[in-house]
Amino acid sequence: MSEHTADHASRDPAAPGGAGQNVEYRVAHLRDRLAADDMGELGVRAEVRSGAVMLTGTVPSSHCRDEILRIAQDELAGLTVHCDIVVAETNAPDHTEELA
Repeated sequence: MSEHTADHASRDPAAPGGAGQNVEYRVAHLRDRLAADDMGELGVRAEVRSGAVMLTGTVPSSHCRDEILRIAQDELAGLTVHCDIVVAETNAPDHTEELA
């Protein structure tokens, strides 16, 4: 699991990422942005836990995980983001499975 805090220069509190916005509203906006993007079908969840945002789910590649994290850092600037997104193993098996 990784933890990131996006730190940007001071912004208008009414603008996205502003200090005056409700955390839940910002997380909902992140969910909307991910759903509208190609990432929408991946099933990544964003939840507020103890004042931080937890991202969970499984994605097909590290590129997808990095892109989701980049979007989250953009949308949630100034908040702590914990990333527990797993990259699915897509390699072909190297041996046959033995069934008992």
